Amino acid sequence: MSSGQNSGGLMSSAGLVRYFDAEDRNAIRIDPRTVVAVGALFGVFVLVLSAAL
Repeated sequence: MSSGQNSGGLMSSAGLVRYFDAEDRNAIRIDPRTVVAVGALFGVFVLVLSAAL
């Protein structure tokens, strides 16, 4: 590979890393435990519905 060519790699992803690391004050914040709890409750709800039918 020639030294004049840009291979991409880390330089091309640097903007994405900066974008996803940025903190936004208007963003919705949800605790990960809340997401797991809602998912588990939804799973139990589906099991109860399938057992009732």
